[in-house]
Amino acid sequence: MKGPLIPYHSSRRVPTKRVSHIVRSVLAAVLGIVLLAWYLVLSSSNELSTRVSPIEQFRRCSIDKYLATGLGFLESAERPPLEEYVLRRDDLAKALVREGVNAFVLEPGPTFSYYVNVTQPQWEPWEAEERPFLLVIRPETLSNGNIVANTSFLVPHFEETRARLLGMPFEDEIHTVTYEEHWNYYTTLYTSEIWGEVISPTLMVDEEMRDFIQRGLGSNGFTVFGLAGEVEAVRQVKTEREIGILKAVNTGTVEAIRAMRQCLYPGVTENEVAAVLDDTMRAAGLDPFFDLVEFGKSAALPHGGYDGTRKLEHGMFVLVDVGAHLYGYSSDVSRTFYPPFEPNPPPATHNATEQLKVWQLVLDAQTAAVKAMVPNGTAAAVDIAARDVIQAAGYGDYFTHRLGHSIGIKAHESPYLNKGNLGAVLRPGMVFTAEPGVYVLNEFGVRHEDVLVVRKDGEAENISGGSAKSPWKP
Repeated sequence: MKGPLIPYHSSRRVPTKRVSHIVRSVLAAVLGIVLLAWYLVLSSSNELSTRVSPIEQFRRCSIDKYLATGLGFLESAERPPLEEYVLRRDDLAKALVREGVNAFVLEPGPTFSYYVNVTQPQWEPWEAEERPFLLVIRPETLSNGNIVANTSFLVPHFEETRARLLGMPFEDEIHTVTYEEHWNYYTTLYTSEIWGEVISPTLMVDEEMRDFIQRGLGSNGFTVFGLAGEVEAVRQVKTEREIGILKAVNTGTVEAIRAMRQCLYPGVTENEVAAVLDDTMRAAGLDPFFDLVEFGKSAALPHGGYDGTRKLEHGMFVLVDVGAHLYGYSSDVSRTFYPPFEPNPPPATHNATEQLKVWQLVLDAQTAAVKAMVPNGTAAAVDIAARDVIQAAGYGDYFTHRLGHSIGIKAHESPYLNKGNLGAVLRPGMVFTAEPGVYVLNEFGVRHEDVLVVRKDGEAENISGGSAKSPWKP
């Protein structure tokens, strides 16, 4: 007779070997699931990477190569402290004495920014207003004989507090001369106590002063002169701190061009290159404000004119002229080069013989200009030195613009390097572009542009990362 039934789970044990087999099976299944998931993730990632557009790959490549430089060029830049602005105003006061002028008057703009660190948009973000906000700088002689700047602001009464909140670089509270809306602005300034015993003050006004303000001053008791002489020269001669900023922003701009060039590919458009170059410069904290990117025959127009949709092809020169800001100072550099996919030397089918000849000719002209950029030389002599080189090679008619210009707060400042500017004499500390060019209409154009400092002894110093070496090493 059979005994009572005993539950299976309470009477039998699973053999140890069978347990091990089950565990191994479970682990294998889990591992398989993990591997499958990892494969799916990788596949998805690879699929996404293939979906990244060529222009986005171009952007990433350019920025990565730029950051890979270490951005060491930024080390020379230091934001101007209060003491720098005090020095600038005091230098201006001494220049006013030498010129025999009672005051220098200016309104918000680049020169205003140079002396008190306020730009026009910071004061009037909508547009330049009809209500004058004027900076008036007068020389004052101290008891020890030192000449310093005495500064006042003509400002609408209701805007006085806002003017004080601008945080301009002064050790003490700013001095204001205020007016009501229904008053005559100019007679308010004329009758203010700042002139002391002076009966008819003589004023020198900034070159960017609007005409109606100049006329208002001139018809209300003031004698008005245009910007000139020693007063103009104050901003033309840069301090070492200014030169440090200019070196950083111009070298940084050239390095951005060099980084971007390594990533160019056939079919990219001029407009796309400009956008990527802007993003590249922003990666270093630079603030781009203009781009000129021209391929092939587009570059035969020095300042552009086409719509930027031309696509890059084999055999084309690329001309880039670009500027950015750092701490309010400008870069302005140009490079002409072949893209990285153009073989060196180019194949005969690309008809590059003349392009290469002109590329070297323009570089030789720039070298001649640099050698002529010495103290006590004239602005005209620097232009002529470059122009003679190009003229001798038979391309004189294709060098259609001046050699260059000074650069600082603005990209284009005086004095200007052209063959007629015999009156402008170079001084140590002046900073110029040297940008000769040759432009063969409907074929190609070449321009090399670097930024240089006139030094007391020796050749001018390149502060834009060194001149170009070849069409493959810009």
